[in-house]
Amino acid sequence: MELELRPFQAAAIQQLREGLRTDYLRQMLYSPTGSGKTIMATGLVKGARLKGKRVAFLVNRVQLVEQTSATFRRYGIDHGVIQGENTRREYENVLVCSIQTVARRGLPNVDFIVIDEAHAVAGSKDYRGIIETFSGKPVIGLSASPFSKGLGRHYDNLGGPLFERMVIASSIRELIDDGYLVDCDIYAPSEPDMSGIKQVRNKFGEMDYSDMDVGQAADKPELIGDIVSHWFKLARGTPTVVFASNIAHSKHIVEQFKAAGVAAEHIDCYDDSDERREALKRFERRETTIISNSALLAEGWDAPFCETLILARPTKSLIRYLQMVGRVLRPSEGKDKALVLDHSGTVKTLGFPTDDLPLELDDGKPKQTKSKTEEREEPLPKACPSCSYMKPAKVHQCPACGFMPEKKSDVEVKDGELVLMRKDAKKATKMEKQDAYSQLLAYAAIKGYRDGWADHAYRDYFGVWPKGLRKSTQEPSEEMSNWIKSRNIRNAKRREKELKNAA
Repeated sequence: MELELRPFQAAAIQQLREGLRTDYLRQMLYSPTGSGKTIMATGLVKGARLKGKRVAFLVNRVQLVEQTSATFRRYGIDHGVIQGENTRREYENVLVCSIQTVARRGLPNVDFIVIDEAHAVAGSKDYRGIIETFSGKPVIGLSASPFSKGLGRHYDNLGGPLFERMVIASSIRELIDDGYLVDCDIYAPSEPDMSGIKQVRNKFGEMDYSDMDVGQAADKPELIGDIVSHWFKLARGTPTVVFASNIAHSKHIVEQFKAAGVAAEHIDCYDDSDERREALKRFERRETTIISNSALLAEGWDAPFCETLILARPTKSLIRYLQMVGRVLRPSEGKDKALVLDHSGTVKTLGFPTDDLPLELDDGKPKQTKSKTEEREEPLPKACPSCSYMKPAKVHQCPACGFMPEKKSDVEVKDGELVLMRKDAKKATKMEKQDAYSQLLAYAAIKGYRDGWADHAYRDYFGVWPKGLRKSTQEPSEEMSNWIKSRNIRNAKRREKELKNAA
């Protein structure tokens, strides 16, 4: 099969080649889950072979060895495999290698290394050992979540950072806009109480909940019952993957779905590999509606037809979160959008998976303030009180059910004195400013006032003049009407006071 690269894939490969020409030996390629990182790796390998280079492709799971080998066969790349008892054709000029095997046996003499799921490199002695012995030759890391601590850390024996440069292929939002990924609707019907739960550093260097404690918080009958009932309400019949807090939690969720008459299976790392493979095939054939696990399917599992994700594993890890949600963002025939049912509270903590990400390599140095992975700069989404749909920050009316919470008036009364609360212009978006100005213009038109009245009222509302705004009208909201009423009362009292003083 002939390899056809999408424009962003070809551009990313070109940037990596330019980096190599300018002496960046260790580069990280960021591209979101579902964007075709293995296809880009295939392009890199083909390019290296045209120059007579011998290449090793390193992965950290047996499943990824099988998937990469299948992709290379599809595109006519002769290759060998180095992975435990499955090792074969070690003489080939392209080798698909398990990091665990080559760490024990040693890496054959190659000219070029590509590392899949490279966010794991900083926390892995095996990977770092391979890179150190390979010093002076090109290394390309591939990751959809390059946020691990220390990926850009300086090592004296390397003569520079672990990864010297990051190339950004595309963003999740760009891929959705271009049709390469699908968007998702998110509901957050319930979440466990995580107060007092211990936090530790995970293998990526991020602070996250303790695996043992998080299972105790999430694996409760009432929460599992809520997972099942909301799936029937929002996602009945759709192919669904569940990420649970641990193996026991996953099994309990599956038991409840089975009791409700839904074909569901649990898989974990202790299953026989053939049994696990058959379970995934049953899911692909739609014989099973729900496949549940704790972490096994977070990396290297492709199932574009999967429409729904049940997020039942609370996490503060941006890497883990994006890995899980990325499973359902791949497009498939008849699939316009994915559905995420968040029963973990994660979206409230980390935001939408389509938000802008902190795309910079961490140098491993202590930060005086929280990193962007720990504290997102954008306002966080909130669940609709009526239907639990996760709506963007500052969106008043729920896009899913149309519910509008009653807004509180900004008029406060203290000791019989009316106090007018002014909006903060710096925090208001341009749309919010335009809405307010349009409502004031409409009120002026109703009352027969000149536009100048709206300009002065706007200045009272925000503390600045309405520069660069359209002179369009919009029916005043109840909040704006109350504000205008309070302004009129305040102005009347001020004039009354002025008249008394003048007398």
